[in-house]
Amino acid sequence: MPGRPHLTVRRAGLLIGLLLLTACGGPVEVDSPDLDGADADACAAFVDALPSTLADEDQVEIDPADAPAAAYGDPAIVVTCGVDGPEGFGPGSSCEIADKSRWYIPSEQYGDEPRELTLTAAWSRPRVEVVIPADYWPNATAAVMAQLAPLVRELRTVGGRCL
Repeated sequence: MPGRPHLTVRRAGLLIGLLLLTACGGPVEVDSPDLDGADADACAAFVDALPSTLADEDQVEIDPADAPAAAYGDPAIVVTCGVDGPEGFGPGSSCEIADKSRWYIPSEQYGDEPRELTLTAAWSRPRVEVVIPADYWPNATAAVMAQLAPLVRELRTVGGRCL
């Protein structure tokens, strides 16, 4: 029958599409902090300025799409603007400095084994958090901090020193 091969091609295309959708897993779910006007504006500008690749990973879709966040790669490196202060952070907390931007990393995340890392630009307002899955350990940490440093420096800096 002349119509039968067309139907088979259509079904094959649908099957391939479903397989790709399943393999990609769809958009990355991200937090969407509740922000006031000034922080919302600053985060919108920050997210708009984010690069299309981070630590050699391409940007991927997020859900909700209007969150002040971005995701890169699979598993996703997630960048979120407007987060609360990280647990354990306080005056005199230690930090890593990359291109004049200061990043807080909880002390329990330091080590010689691959692990998920949470970096927070805790001395900036609004704060920016980056969650880096263990798959990218150790090289992505320095790359992420260096790539995001110019954007973090554009945010308002609050006082305080880091060790």
